[in-house]
Amino acid sequence: MNRVLVVAIGCAFLAGWIHAEEFKDFGKDRLNNSPRHADWVDLKSGDRTIKAFVVYPERKDKAPVVLVIQEVFGLTDWLRSLCDELAENGVIAIAPDLLSGQKYEDGDAAVKATHALPEDQVTSDLNAAAEYALTKIPSANGTLAVCGFCWGGGWAFQYAHMNPKLKACYSFYGVAVDNPEDAAKIVCPVYGFYGENDERVNATIPKAEELMKAAGKKYEPVIYKGAGHGFMRSGEPNNPEKREGDAKARDEAWVRWKNLLKEL
Repeated sequence: MNRVLVVAIGCAFLAGWIHAEEFKDFGKDRLNNSPRHADWVDLKSGDRTIKAFVVYPERKDKAPVVLVIQEVFGLTDWLRSLCDELAENGVIAIAPDLLSGQKYEDGDAAVKATHALPEDQVTSDLNAAAEYALTKIPSANGTLAVCGFCWGGGWAFQYAHMNPKLKACYSFYGVAVDNPEDAAKIVCPVYGFYGENDERVNATIPKAEELMKAAGKKYEPVIYKGAGHGFMRSGEPNNPEKREGDAKARDEAWVRWKNLLKEL
């Protein structure tokens, strides 16, 4: 877990790009115009009650659920808009607010709050969201996957060896597994999405490939040419500071992800 926290510190440089207004509002247009139903729900996590954002697809049959782990900036409007995009592609998306009850004014404050989260608390919150997805959503079909971005991408890879009910893990530019014990416990295929210009994170890939192969586990990392860290956010069409190299990588990643989601 220490590697997840250490590498997450590197994500903090992105906070300087996010002015307070953009931090609060980026992604709301999609949410406000979506035809899909979304809810805020309360989850019991230990002795705490946390919030989670849930978006439902429009389909006539039961759907898989994807547990969405926030980026280092918290459960942002952009992340909630991504949940809506997941629902547009036929799955139920649930994103627990791991900073429930905390107040922060900008990206820097959110980064600090995220770094301060205890590992056991994060694990408890993710378990609470997973349990809700599998037992409390009538339209769910019992299939659960996990995804995460940046700090959450590292957590998604880690959670793949914590929850035996997972069917797939999608780790976006997060640090990979780094010890054989954890690799051996991973219960599902792990699909990695990385930017070419992100060696800080990419340096963790080769060892993870060796460990996963030795453990007989499926790990498929893809590095997107010309992209940097955080390309799913910085390549978003509605991002006022969109970067073209990241936009191309985002489009390519979504093509791949949509095909993987169909396999759930």
